[in-house]
Amino acid sequence: MLTSVVLYTSANLCVKELSHLGTFQLVFLRSAVSLLLCVVYLRRMGISLLGNNRRWLVVRGIAGMLGLAGFFHTVKHIPLASATVIQYFSPVFTVLLAFLFLNERVHRSQWLFLVLALLGIVMVKGFDPRVPWGLWGLGLSSACFAAVAYLATMKCRDTDHPVGVVIWFHLLAVPVMGTLSWGDWSPMTDTDWGLALAIGVLSIAAQVLMTVALHNEDAGMVMPFKYLGAVLALAIGWWGYGESMSTMSLAGMALVVASISANTVLKARRSVSAA
Repeated sequence: MLTSVVLYTSANLCVKELSHLGTFQLVFLRSAVSLLLCVVYLRRMGISLLGNNRRWLVVRGIAGMLGLAGFFHTVKHIPLASATVIQYFSPVFTVLLAFLFLNERVHRSQWLFLVLALLGIVMVKGFDPRVPWGLWGLGLSSACFAAVAYLATMKCRDTDHPVGVVIWFHLLAVPVMGTLSWGDWSPMTDTDWGLALAIGVLSIAAQVLMTVALHNEDAGMVMPFKYLGAVLALAIGWWGYGESMSTMSLAGMALVVASISANTVLKARRSVSAA
């Protein structure tokens, strides 16, 4: 999981460097590279490209595509740390969706942590004028789609290979995002192509590693490490782009990370106790 976090953060840094390109173009380039790598791997392993649990694989692909487009757009236009922390709100949506549609029980302590996380997200927006309401809302929408993708991944845990789960996102994103970016394609330099290639390679490696971790380990053990990405994003934003943060914005970020981590660990411990 730690390796996955470092790779994801590196990919996001490349996205930030390509902010002059359109969002649809970025998602297309990322997906095209990742799709090629997935196809080569699955072919060599003799695994079906279309998978088994196709209904949930399609859901995972659509949700992942929409979530990534929203996230890339926020990374381009607001501080890297803010975009990253807003994306970390996805576990809150995961709990809410599981409560509404899967009838999973949510304990009082979990509701408390979720409210605290929401307060932290509001603090990130309210004390940073560089985060307009529209992009803040887009970031939350992206987090919601990420939650749907996470639930779909869990549905496919026992039926499909981790790479087989990942590939559906790219199977859908390449034609859709390619079509949307066709009329607004920006010329690219050799450096741009290199960064785009890096986004695809780093992202697919991070995505597969995280999927493997969720397949093989308890979520309460691995997911808190994911939030170290906020620290990396904060450091990179400050050092590379001069994106300083107010004390209140930093407090909001810390509140989000602490609340989500505590909720994840608490839920995992209760699951173990129930078993």
